[in-house]
Amino acid sequence: MSGMVIKGISSVSEEDLEQINRYTRRRMEAGEVYTFSVALCDNEVDRDLERFSIPALQKLKELFLGKTGIFDHAPKSENQAARIFATSLEIDTERKTIAGEPYTRLVAKAYLPRSEKQEPLILEIDSGIKKEVSIGCSVSRRECSVCGAQRGRQSCKHQKGQTYSVHGKEQVCHDVLSEPSDAYEWSFVAVPGQREAGVIKSFFQKKEPCTVEQILKEM
Repeated sequence: MSGMVIKGISSVSEEDLEQINRYTRRRMEAGEVYTFSVALCDNEVDRDLERFSIPALQKLKELFLGKTGIFDHAPKSENQAARIFATSLEIDTERKTIAGEPYTRLVAKAYLPRSEKQEPLILEIDSGIKKEVSIGCSVSRRECSVCGAQRGRQSCKHQKGQTYSVHGKEQVCHDVLSEPSDAYEWSFVAVPGQREAGVIKSFFQKKEPCTVEQILKEM
């Protein structure tokens, strides 16, 4: 599952500093850290023909707090580059996914220390070179989007990538990922699985405030 860097944050607020300093050994000041926003994942069908349910995104919002950012999913300490200090869900009520849900994405704020070693990475983020990211997590349920059968546990004749009629509408079969059990890391990669994951430039502008609870209630 993938995302993208969406925004470099020019100034670090006091609230951001308080959240950042929950993960540091000493108090960091605004001039010592560089922060940016990352769209980690969403509820749209990705290149692997999978999508997260909205409740799964809610759970991942909690699980990704404090998780480290690395390169190419290589779990080595020297690959650690940044850390998530805040997460939120953004909902675009005017945009519908393939499944007919309001487009919802998980956005995180990450920080890294300003140092001579990190300046090349900061420049690559600001210039849009380091943009795409991918997440590592595990889920307890994979369900067929056509019949709802749990993959690997229940019988299902539907194949991912094939088109079936669902409630009178044609739909490409995919897996719905739900009940996340863990979030491991997020990585800078060259080609993400999710088309809109990564560093982002701006947040959604909603005409009226809308919460995930309201979306689920309407659904």
